Amino acid sequence: MAFTVERIAVLKDNYVFVLYDQQAAAVVDPAVAPPVLDFLRQRDLKLTAIFNTHHHGDHVGGNQALLQQFPQAQVYGSRQDQGRIPGQTVCLDDGDAVDFGGEQGRVYFVPGHTRGHIAYYFPGSGHLFCGDTLFAGGCGRLFEGTAAQLLASLDQFAQLPPETLVWCAHEYTLNNLKFALSVEKDNLELQARFDQTQRARQQGRATIPTTIGLERATNPFLRVDQPSLQTTQTQDRVQVFTQLRTLKDHF
Repeated sequence: MAFTVERIAVLKDNYVFVLYDQQAAAVVDPAVAPPVLDFLRQRDLKLTAIFNTHHHGDHVGGNQALLQQFPQAQVYGSRQDQGRIPGQTVCLDDGDAVDFGGEQGRVYFVPGHTRGHIAYYFPGSGHLFCGDTLFAGGCGRLFEGTAAQLLASLDQFAQLPPETLVWCAHEYTLNNLKFALSVEKDNLELQARFDQTQRARQQGRATIPTTIGLERATNPFLRVDQPSLQTTQTQDRVQVFTQLRTLKDHF
């Protein structure tokens, strides 16, 4: 791999991800700065990039404090979030490229959770940083976008290689899988995943990263084409997705 990924747990259930090689580091969605700064000091690393997926405070809250220590760092974000991301210096659109650790990443425009949400995919090492669009066993709430937009965004992720490592920004997995079982109780792979996740959380272990293959097999929001999740009233993909998202909102 061109770079290593470190997961840092912050706030109640957020994850901040630090990408680093021997000389430099980048951070994805720094909710807060102190643990990132501690990590960089311990390894004598220079922060060169902040990759933001969207503008919410628990994803950009550490930007300014990091820039105080590393003023030369570039701050990446969606063009549609310009003015909403502190310190943003680079405005990104779908299909744009970003570089880190000798590897080129691709930017995906994935609205739904917010209107300007983006994700960063590094095909060489197989890392996807998806913010709050896709969660382990679930997906983000609809705050600024539509169900059709979020489904189209998730469809993009579903086309990635099954071994792709998915770095979601929150530890929501156990609750997500409880919901998934409520709508697809006969999914044996989902049952096994729930049991494994329950043990992991009881032992204080993280459930992130997940993989695209595992999500396609167990995440209802990537399975709207499955007859087990469709109803006699509708097989329309967007309607099925909307029904699932509404059920999850009240779960």
